[in-house]
Amino acid sequence: MGVNKMSEKTMMKTDFTYLSQEPGVQLIKAGTYPKKELNELLQIPALKSQIIDVPVTKQDKPLQLGYFSMQPGESFTFTYTYLEMKVVLNGKIVIIDDQGEKYVAEKGDVLIFTPDTTVVFDGESDGDAVYAAHRLPEEAFM
Repeated sequence: MGVNKMSEKTMMKTDFTYLSQEPGVQLIKAGTYPKKELNELLQIPALKSQIIDVPVTKQDKPLQLGYFSMQPGESFTFTYTYLEMKVVLNGKIVIIDDQGEKYVAEKGDVLIFTPDTTVVFDGESDGDAVYAAHRLPEEAFM
C-alpha cells in the first residue's frame, strides 16, 4: 500500500483559476472535468482510482470541489491534513481508519475526514463520490 501526504509546497500555490469569481449560480454538469488516474500519481501500479480537484475559492479558507472514483483493486493509505467531506454518488467507498474500524459508505452516505486522520481506501471499493475540502488545490489532482 502506498502512503500519501500532500506536500506543503503544493498547498502554498495560489495562482489557480477559482470557480467563485462573480456572484451568481454555476451549474457543473457531470463529466465536465475528466479525472486523473491515481495509480501513476501515487506510484501504485495496481490501483484503480481516479480524482480531480476543482478550485472553488481561496477566501478566508480555501475550498475545493472534487470528484473521486475507485474500482476494485489495490488499497491505498492517505493522511488528511485538512477537513474534507465526501458524498457517495453510487456504489460504495470502503475505508479503514487508523484504529482498524471499517466504514462502508454507499449511495447518499457522507464521509467526514478531520485533520490529521490517516485512512486506508480499501481495494474492495467500487463507487463514485463528490467531495469538498478546506485546502488549496492539489496541483497533481488538477
